Amino acid sequence: MGGSAFGALPPFFIFIEETIFAQGLTSAFRRVTIVKNTERATAFPVQKKGAIASMQAKIYLDAVRRKGKISDVFYGSFVEHMGRCVYGGVYEEGSPLSDEKGWRRDVEEKVRGLNLDIVRYPGGNFVSGYDWKDGIGPKDLRPQKLDLAWMQLEPNRVGVLEFCDWARRSARQVMMAVNLGTGTAKDAQELVEYCNAERGYWAEKRAEHGRRDPLGIRYWCLGNEMDGDWQICTHTAEEYGRKAQEAAKLMKWVDPDIRLVACGSSAPTMASFPRWDRVVLEHVYEQADCISMHRYYNHNDGNLDDYLSAFVDFGAAIDSVISVCDYVKAYKRSKKTMKISFDEWNVSNAADPSPENERGKWIVGARRSEAKYDFLDGIALAQLLSVLVNHADRVEITCQAQLVNVLGLIFAEKEGSFCQSIYYPFALASQYLRGEALDVLAESPVRRSEKYGEAPLVQCAAAYDGEEERLCVYAINASLEEAAELEISLAHFGKLRLNKIYSYESDDVSARNGLSGSPVDVRAIAQNIQVSESCSVQIPPHTLRVYLFEKG
Repeated sequence: MGGSAFGALPPFFIFIEETIFAQGLTSAFRRVTIVKNTERATAFPVQKKGAIASMQAKIYLDAVRRKGKISDVFYGSFVEHMGRCVYGGVYEEGSPLSDEKGWRRDVEEKVRGLNLDIVRYPGGNFVSGYDWKDGIGPKDLRPQKLDLAWMQLEPNRVGVLEFCDWARRSARQVMMAVNLGTGTAKDAQELVEYCNAERGYWAEKRAEHGRRDPLGIRYWCLGNEMDGDWQICTHTAEEYGRKAQEAAKLMKWVDPDIRLVACGSSAPTMASFPRWDRVVLEHVYEQADCISMHRYYNHNDGNLDDYLSAFVDFGAAIDSVISVCDYVKAYKRSKKTMKISFDEWNVSNAADPSPENERGKWIVGARRSEAKYDFLDGIALAQLLSVLVNHADRVEITCQAQLVNVLGLIFAEKEGSFCQSIYYPFALASQYLRGEALDVLAESPVRRSEKYGEAPLVQCAAAYDGEEERLCVYAINASLEEAAELEISLAHFGKLRLNKIYSYESDDVSARNGLSGSPVDVRAIAQNIQVSESCSVQIPPHTLRVYLFEKG
């Protein structure tokens, strides 16, 4: 792994040192301590010019109230053979920006800044028609195939071995998906052999192709969105459940140490949800380790109240799937607790596919779903991320979808690449929300959404990293007009010191990054403030703040 975005600080970040006790802030500090009538309440307002704190919120954190460990595969992304995610995204043969194997160096540098735990591959809808054997062996002998999922031409220049080599440089692990659309249980078993077996026909083939040692891929998806009528070879829940059960048996007979993700319903909006999840789990509960969830949100209708309240719906969907899992556990009299792999999630403002993607235009790397994110999209993504962390006791894996170009954290063109606005809230969480997720009890004013009901204007997640002796509070003020004074109650932590604040903020909520410049970024504010049982902080409107406390 390379350095994180906020460790080594690559050149695409701006770092600004400030002192919190700048001129004009001392009186505000004194005012709050008098109101609280205790020396243990410390306030350090940092606010944009003209912002007035008129909204009160409070969170309660207790060192002994922990949701559970944030897993070592929690912060993931997704690379699918879709649009320009692979060809023209992470990989571009012949480009002056690529290495000798065709991988874009500039993109890889930015991927490393995300501090990813895992990357899902190769799909997505693509995997339901993909024969992994087309992507092995000498590149010049590989067939070009029609990809029916995205109506593209698949040249198979990137396959299993190439991608795993790249992913191991850019992240930590790969989550491989098997084809349970046109594919069979035997195809899935043989892919596990090719990747993980030490001997046998497919292990020898892997060695012939330049990799003697097993790849050791631990996480595997049993197909993708098999209840969707858009899927190649859609299944009923009963059909998929039986097929996944048999594939899982064969795969685990080859490698008993792998962890398997069964397909949940494609989205909570599907008519099949949550019955699909129940029926599938009744078949595969003992073979699978996780069930998948997928969800995307957009504001194409222009309703920002709904968009900035969608995280409430996101959390409710997770709670529903947890209930289904626990019902099947009881029904099966099982001792195992099913975990969730939320392996596709994101915000989206993508325009319609370009004309070159119309049916019959069989080309490599056609433009599709290329969202150009603005600052406010980053706030919405931060809200979703906070919900995932607050469910870390049951959510084992998350994969933001996708990594490059297609709803991408990173955007690449032939002449260069840049980090989109949503890159920064993700990178802050993956760097600092580590260790054990804390149980966050919150009080906040609410926004009223026609679609999702009431949603807190101030949304938080928190984690304590015992190894680093560091508490991280990830706090979002989603109000578009009002600053928030947030009181943080800290129980059983002992003496803490607020050492640093990272701030994702902008006066222009529609600001976008591009090749010509990056107005959206993160600034760091240096601190050195002793706190004890509580502190108060001020968060400007439409701002994410990450507060880092250390022992001492």
